[in-house]
Amino acid sequence: MNDSASLADPEALVSVRGVNKSFGAQQVLFDVDLDVAPGEVVVVIGPSGSGKSTLCRCINRLETIDSGEILLAGVRLPEEGRALAAMRAQIGMVFQSFNLFSHRTVLQNVAMGPRKVLRQPRDEAESLARRLLARVGLAHKADAVPAELSGGQQQRVALARALAMQPKVMLFDEPTSALDPEMVSEVLAVMLELAQSGMTMVVVTHEMGFARQAADRILFMDAGRIVEIAEPEAFFSAPRSERARDFLSGILEH
Repeated sequence: MNDSASLADPEALVSVRGVNKSFGAQQVLFDVDLDVAPGEVVVVIGPSGSGKSTLCRCINRLETIDSGEILLAGVRLPEEGRALAAMRAQIGMVFQSFNLFSHRTVLQNVAMGPRKVLRQPRDEAESLARRLLARVGLAHKADAVPAELSGGQQQRVALARALAMQPKVMLFDEPTSALDPEMVSEVLAVMLELAQSGMTMVVVTHEMGFARQAADRILFMDAGRIVEIAEPEAFFSAPRSERARDFLSGILEH
């Protein structure tokens, strides 16, 4: 019997148990434990270099872990191979960069995953893609190529592309950090709608307004450790840790 798996919350969609991660001699995650319930939105905040993005990337094995384990719906993420690819297909991810195929249209970018991975017929995949483009406010851009879109529009396409795989959970790694300020709100609006629709989400962000509005829980990290987990109102009004208080006071002063 796997001891750490037995400690995981049986109701959790994502379970992170005792995860440690190093890059060379530098350890960046220390014994991280986290459960994310179905339909829950967990927003991960903290100073730069605190391990937020690494944690996010470990959840779908974009980064391997040194020890511990990660489970999706109670099943441990495989180490490699087809089993890992199949499970990773259930975890959508939106990055800082959009990573769209520049030579393909917006519609083709969104429909590609369902066609190639889920083996959907072309008309079915494109119908799904059109519905998702409408959901993110870009139905009129279906035939455009990424270079014809603004950064905010490209990120919304990337979000639609991730949703097209019909994932169980969505991971967001600083999805607005590469955008001009006027484009941030359009992406956050789509993410907020997604959160309110019941999608399970883990969001790494510096957008405190979104964190207050969308999160069920705030996870504050510092120096590779989870320092504090609390509901937004409690965290922002009365953080328990001195490190979180310092972090928030620094943000509020700017």
